[in-house]
Amino acid sequence: MSISIDADALDQADMERLAAGHDVALNDLMERHSTPVFHFLCRMLGNEEDAVDLAQETFVRVYRARESFRSNSKFTTWLYTIAANLARNHFRWRARHPNVSLEASSGATEESLGSTLPSNEPVPSDQALAAERAAAVRAAVNRLPDDLRDAIVLCEWEEHSLAEAAAILDTTPKAVESRLYRARKSLRKELERWL
Repeated sequence: MSISIDADALDQADMERLAAGHDVALNDLMERHSTPVFHFLCRMLGNEEDAVDLAQETFVRVYRARESFRSNSKFTTWLYTIAANLARNHFRWRARHPNVSLEASSGATEESLGSTLPSNEPVPSDQALAAERAAAVRAAVNRLPDDLRDAIVLCEWEEHSLAEAAAILDTTPKAVESRLYRARKSLRKELERWL
């Protein structure tokens, strides 16, 4: 007979242990949540290196705020709220400190680093089309206003429910639903040639 342990209950117990001074509980939380948080931040930021840094910072913030966590709150909602706030702050910082993308073409060859890497795929034209489509989608999502982009990333890519996304974004499920509608409408129009 197997006993299934509720993930929320594990998170609550680990947060109680962490607040009580058992720092090892943070390792258990990180083991369960670091990969999903990293993926969430990758999708939000479009940059793995920044996502790694902010995922680590997310858990630093969890540790620092361990005593202020409300036990009646869902841990994952709190965790993703921290990560989303860090991502938004990073976007603001990036807007003030622009840098050159690896996707930019080099002056000598006019090719980006990504286009010069060898492919493991059997049909290069299909892979190029898929990569171009994916890049177009990422670029279109990145051009959305913050509130629309956050809703799309949380609900479509991270598969959070409207209620969970609303809690993370500190708004109502109806507002998230409205943002999703507007974001999808905008993306449909912008990505019309790919549909």
